[in-house]
Amino acid sequence: MRHIKWSNPIEIGFAHGSFQIVTGPSEALNCMANLWPDRRGPLYVAARSVCRAAIDGRKSAEEAREMFISATREAHLKTH
Repeated sequence: MRHIKWSNPIEIGFAHGSFQIVTGPSEALNCMANLWPDRRGPLYVAARSVCRAAIDGRKSAEEAREMFISATREAHLKTH
């Protein structure tokens, strides 16, 4: 698995004041699998797909980043 980094990491705030810094598609997939709230809609599914595609070289890292940010908004998570 290729480890790709985004140009700008994303800090995500979760319930109870915890946060996670995500630096690329692999970390985004890990975050979605292990830390994501129950609110998992179509953008969550799309973000997982685009992150996998970026790791495989079929999409750009930045496309994965943008889709991941969209999924955080769908889940009502705060990003910095």
